[in-house]
Amino acid sequence: MFVQVIKGKVSDASAVRAALEKWAKELAPGATGWLGSTTGVADDGTLIAVARFDTVENARRNSDRPEQGEWWAETERLFDGEISFDESTEVDDYVAGDPNTAGFVQVMQGRVRDLARARALMQRRPDSFRELRPDILAILNLGHQEGRWTSVAYFTSEAEARQRESQERPPEFAEMMKEMAALSVDETTYYDLRQVWFHSPQSAETGSMASSS
Repeated sequence: MFVQVIKGKVSDASAVRAALEKWAKELAPGATGWLGSTTGVADDGTLIAVARFDTVENARRNSDRPEQGEWWAETERLFDGEISFDESTEVDDYVAGDPNTAGFVQVMQGRVRDLARARALMQRRPDSFRELRPDILAILNLGHQEGRWTSVAYFTSEAEARQRESQERPPEFAEMMKEMAALSVDETTYYDLRQVWFHSPQSAETGSMASSS
């Protein structure tokens, strides 16, 4: 899998949503290998879009389409200032339910000294994890260049996520978090996405778009 993470500030979330609807209706049918996208806006106006493709090659082909270039030229005007792009083929996922039904999405980003070790740690979960955290529908962990990483967590709701995270953690999970903290170079940044829009090839075909808002 290949994943691209786009991040920037926006002041008009409704205009971004309209642009996404246009892409899903007009461009998605020609996006070979596109697996789906999650886009959300945090309270401070930070927009994060996570687009998934089956291969790097198909993602590049999509980017090279003239119609894609035209759409992006219009859409990037909706951003206020710099836009960052992070890519990853170092993808680990955990799926317990349908992430497109999530009522709340949290994106975490940071940097570590040893990305391979961090990836191994982030995949370490107790056998009872689904029973301990039924609020987590899916997690997408991405490794980037220079030890940077992104983690996207899909929750049933923010209320349940907050309630569950306040519970005592199993010893093995607490040890994992302790080692992750020791590997970290910078502070982890958290983005709480309460306005979230989900796109998939299936929704593009039917003309519908899942949304948490």
